[in-house]
Amino acid sequence: MGFLSVLSCAHQWINSRLQPGDLAIDATVGTGADTLFLAQQVGPRGQVIGFDIQSEALTLAQARLRKHSEGNKLGSISLLELSHARMAEAVPEMWAGQVGAVMFNLGYLPAEGADASIITETSSTIAALESALSLLRTRGIITAVLYPGHDGGAQEAEAVSAWAAALPVDQAQVVIYRQLQRTTSPYLIGIEKK
Repeated sequence: MGFLSVLSCAHQWINSRLQPGDLAIDATVGTGADTLFLAQQVGPRGQVIGFDIQSEALTLAQARLRKHSEGNKLGSISLLELSHARMAEAVPEMWAGQVGAVMFNLGYLPAEGADASIITETSSTIAALESALSLLRTRGIITAVLYPGHDGGAQEAEAVSAWAAALPVDQAQVVIYRQLQRTTSPYLIGIEKK
């Protein structure tokens, strides 16, 4: 058995934290894989809010969710065609300090025919990470999968890594999961709120 992929590792970290009935956020819905995962983890009493700026992404995610909803006990899911940078204003006030997990899978929409020039932007991602941290409960977790191998990805990955590394240790614990031999390989940052 080899090492887990960065996405599988992110799911494993979140699986160990989320409980039925929890609140969770998918900051970058994409095709909806993480949204579905979060909805399965929080169960029918939990809630998930997902963000994406592309209507195409939300359409793909809705199709995935419909396909897997029959017979599955999913949490309530709200998908918003909105930048993750607007997370703080879009999430209900009562979620502040109550969210169990926030997932970021940065880069571009990994779908056939999608416009790969539409990517997550450093400034909106940092703003969203700051909002996510404030929304987390104690021992809540943020996972951010970073893709330095595409145009704009390396700059975003460096900025996110620097932002996370600068978090005060009394506020959060930050870890990294990365293949060291290839600098362009995707990697994962995990942030646990103290």
